[in-house]
Amino acid sequence: MAAPVLAGSGVAFRRVLAHFPQELSLAFAYGSGVFQQAGTSAVHSENNMLDFVFAVDDSVTWHMMNLLKNRSHYSFLKVLGPKQISNIQSYGAGIYYNTLVPCNGRMIKYGVISTDALIDDLFHWKTLYVAGRLQKPVKILTQSENCKLQAALVSNLKSAVTAAFLMLPESFSEEDLYMQIAGLSYSGDFRMIIGEDKSKVQNIVKPSVPHFQKLYSNILQNCPQVVYKHRLGRLEIDKSPEGQFAQLMALPRTLQQKITSLVDPPGKNRDVEEILMQVAHDPDCGFVVHQGVSGIVRSSSLAQSAKTVLTAG
Repeated sequence: MAAPVLAGSGVAFRRVLAHFPQELSLAFAYGSGVFQQAGTSAVHSENNMLDFVFAVDDSVTWHMMNLLKNRSHYSFLKVLGPKQISNIQSYGAGIYYNTLVPCNGRMIKYGVISTDALIDDLFHWKTLYVAGRLQKPVKILTQSENCKLQAALVSNLKSAVTAAFLMLPESFSEEDLYMQIAGLSYSGDFRMIIGEDKSKVQNIVKPSVPHFQKLYSNILQNCPQVVYKHRLGRLEIDKSPEGQFAQLMALPRTLQQKITSLVDPPGKNRDVEEILMQVAHDPDCGFVVHQGVSGIVRSSSLAQSAKTVLTAG
């Protein structure tokens, strides 16, 4: 049975997109307004705010055009002009949100991120803010033929699988894997302690397992370190120190740096490979990886939330 995407949503999303400058390298919709979550009715989901992210090659030019078309979407910061808005965008997670925007009878919010910043986050998990959203099912509305962006999108999914493997036991269910992946971008996010539903990750995954399978099945089938029993919905992973070391070496650069800073005492200055070999032999390897992910998310979520207060209309 197909996972519940809200009826007629494709047309509704594209009608929203028509209100904006079309110079987009990637546009996607995400969240409970797109995919029905556990514990909510379809009617309730269809009344939720619609969330979008727009990636643009030239942020200054895009904001300039959007200010001409949709000036009312911006807060008081619109008086500063497109260059300063673009500068503000670069802080925190590198994304600028306009929120509580009425459009086609719905409330929407949309974030604008530069293509280069998005690619950097996808490859290296610099903030895991937008990369984390793209580890979960989203509805792609438009995508340019940017080979580097396409490679970065795939790399982000592979990295999510690798990080999840390190935090899971030797044998686990497919749903366990998707729960772990979906939880990556919430690790260390203070909003999960203050205000967010504690069962949010479970509510995201359970109704959308077929969508997660569509994202990840090819990666799992081609991964040499896992036995993927698709019919049984089970996986077995190599948890030997050698297997974990290979996985640690494949992690995004920022996460490797976070892990090494957790493990390596100040002043020792050992190389990354030596430190990751130590972590691979540690019974608490998965916990260390989780702490590293939490460190990335915590920093970016605090900075982005502070910026959201400033940019709110």
